[in-house]
Amino acid sequence: MPGSGLRRPLPGFGLSLGFGLGWLGVVVLLPLAALLLHAAGLGFSGWLRALHDERVQAAVKLSFGASFAAALAAAFAGTLVAWVVVRYRFPGRRLLDAMVDLPFAMPTAVAGIALTALYSQNGWIGRWLEGMGLKVAYTPIGIVIALVFIGLPFAVRTLQPVLETLGREPEEAAASLGAGRFTTLRRVVLPELLPAVLTGFSLAFARALGEYGSVIFIAGNLPYKTEIAPLLITIRLEEYDYDGAVAIAALLLAASFVCLLAINAIPALFKHARRRDG
Repeated sequence: MPGSGLRRPLPGFGLSLGFGLGWLGVVVLLPLAALLLHAAGLGFSGWLRALHDERVQAAVKLSFGASFAAALAAAFAGTLVAWVVVRYRFPGRRLLDAMVDLPFAMPTAVAGIALTALYSQNGWIGRWLEGMGLKVAYTPIGIVIALVFIGLPFAVRTLQPVLETLGREPEEAAASLGAGRFTTLRRVVLPELLPAVLTGFSLAFARALGEYGSVIFIAGNLPYKTEIAPLLITIRLEEYDYDGAVAIAALLLAASFVCLLAINAIPALFKHARRRDG
């Protein structure tokens, strides 16, 4: 309140807002603006020429396809993990909850080396899978596994507070009215969790789309087969093909921006639908 004499740890609103927006502009908006200006300078023909390359198309298809599959798997597994952590009490629960954030803290290159060691032909898991005729390392399957590893925390942490807020009361009320478990899950629980699940899916997809460090080791990086788009950006830069690198980067940026819009729009859409139905 003005004139209350309360000392605030930060300066006034105008100064704080100015510093915040200035820092955001220098660190985030300025580099993105430079990329967009360079991409716009390519022109439509330049975009077509850069993206029409078969190697670029193969890398983009692999990145989008693997990211979509990994986001689906992360959303499903993240829902189960969040449910277990929130609804059950068991020895090691806090440790499990802390391990969810491990991909955030672990350097991505370390994660890539660890996953490659596990799923390679001589790895602890890979040797058994190879015996069953399933090769993981240096295939698209390995890429999906790496992307699930880095995307799972987004799905869990997005859903966890929703589950904690929901509580058990709606389920108990449905059970008291004679609803079975499947009916309760389908009619009571899932409608409440669906916005958070979709938001977690979008976050995991956006994160996987630009992932580099944890993928390049397990992917094998074979052109036209296991080469991801972020790696191809680096290769184009090393070849001094700046237009090709900018075209691929701008495409990934546009996809991430669409995911950002979806993340912000999903809760509003569900809230509007509930108001309309109510």
